[in-house]
Amino acid sequence: MSKVAIIGAGAWGTALALQASRVGHDVTLVARDAGKAAAIVEMRASKRLPGHRLPTELEVGHDIRVDAELSFWAVPTQYLRSSLLRLTPASGALVVCAKGVEAGTRLFPLEVVEQVVPGRSLAVLTGPNFAHEIASGLPAAAVVASADAVLRARVQAMLGSGTFRLYGNDDPIGAQLGGAAKNVIAIAAGTVMGAGLGENARAALVTRGLGEIRRLAIALGGRPETVMGLSGLGDLLLTCTGAASRNFSMGYALGEGQSLSKILESRSGVTEGVMTAAALVARASDVELPICRAVADLLAGVKTVDQVITQLLSRPQRDE
Repeated sequence: MSKVAIIGAGAWGTALALQASRVGHDVTLVARDAGKAAAIVEMRASKRLPGHRLPTELEVGHDIRVDAELSFWAVPTQYLRSSLLRLTPASGALVVCAKGVEAGTRLFPLEVVEQVVPGRSLAVLTGPNFAHEIASGLPAAAVVASADAVLRARVQAMLGSGTFRLYGNDDPIGAQLGGAAKNVIAIAAGTVMGAGLGENARAALVTRGLGEIRRLAIALGGRPETVMGLSGLGDLLLTCTGAASRNFSMGYALGEGQSLSKILESRSGVTEGVMTAAALVARASDVELPICRAVADLLAGVKTVDQVITQLLSRPQRDE
């Protein structure tokens, strides 16, 4: 039995804690503060993942276990840096379970970790996974991306199971980009559907969005084949079509004419694509990303839904 710490008691962190416990590990779920931890202990559940009771052997706290063999950081990308500074990780490998680009620095999650706690062995866990399905033990697959082959194998052995299949990947840049960019494309896909433009338009947009991710992956040093795997195409399909996708539903509401501020006010969870869009476009520099740029303009209030749709549809004809 291995000792595992899951930092972040939101939906994804709770789902991973349940999976690690199901596999048979000694798990501690780390909440944001003592009050949050106490509430979870009392209910034996997280409000972010209702209907999934935590087993009695799963510990809940608000500090990292110093004897944890692996720590999984399931906090949103925009809060990853502050979480690392507040909860100084014990020595050892870290697995980041966040998707996005940090606003301001334009860094991917693993790059943020390297800045705050340099010299660690790092991996990212990513792929097409809805938290409530992982918590229920439904079949799913994910990617463990790291330059460290030993760490990849270790995470696969510790967290994988018959219903949660983990694939190794040695292209963390490509894997992180897929997880970040798919949220931006999903906002665009939701906007298309919310505006009533139809399934044909969504299919075309998702396909062209995949092309944008591929171009950017190559420019940043990632591999195009990673974009065609679970952390790219797989995650993109789920997020652009799944009813539980926060980014798709955000775009849908925008397409219907709702304001961004009102949509955000009505939500308790983080919609990563909102902060990622502008940061991703800025990091892309001169890489051609018309869909991502349109989403960034829409979210910034620079252009309306009708204007970004017209902008995309009026692009010059070209060969695919």
